[in-house]
Amino acid sequence: MQKEILIAGFGGQGVLFAGQILAYTAMDLKMEVTWIPSYGPEMRGGTANCTVVIADEEIGSPLVEVPPLAILLNLPSYDKYEPMILPGGVAVINASLVDRGPVRTDIQQIFIPASKIAEEIGDKKLMNMVTVGALLTKLPELKIGDVKNSLKAHLPERHHKLLPSNYLALERGYVAAMEYA
Repeated sequence: MQKEILIAGFGGQGVLFAGQILAYTAMDLKMEVTWIPSYGPEMRGGTANCTVVIADEEIGSPLVEVPPLAILLNLPSYDKYEPMILPGGVAVINASLVDRGPVRTDIQQIFIPASKIAEEIGDKKLMNMVTVGALLTKLPELKIGDVKNSLKAHLPERHHKLLPSNYLALERGYVAAMEYA
């Protein structure tokens, strides 16, 4: 088994952290993992993306050119990466920031209002965890409980007060994706 994931959006949307938590979760489950961040010099407000590869055996290459799984957090990322997704792949799209429908019909696209859900929870910065929760519906190797455990294990103690809202964001994203399907 090998799963390749692309996460893309603006800097400041938690793109890199979303990838990190998926990588940490897979590592905690004793899987092989790569995580490669990429961001423009602008950081907050500029473009950011990362790739995560998880596998049950040694990973031959950490490069992901045609991802079968993607989280696309804004319209520029959707415009850029929708054409690159592997036919038969899955994309989770933040419908709060993407104002067009799909161009492709050969991939499954899950549109959820991630920013809106995060705001309902009380913190717009949770949008990344909403989309991670949604992706977990198509990534059976990682369970919500596993991601929660990794958040607790890898977040610095001073941020543990944020755990309940992150857990809720994961759960709400998962439910939203299940309802969408």
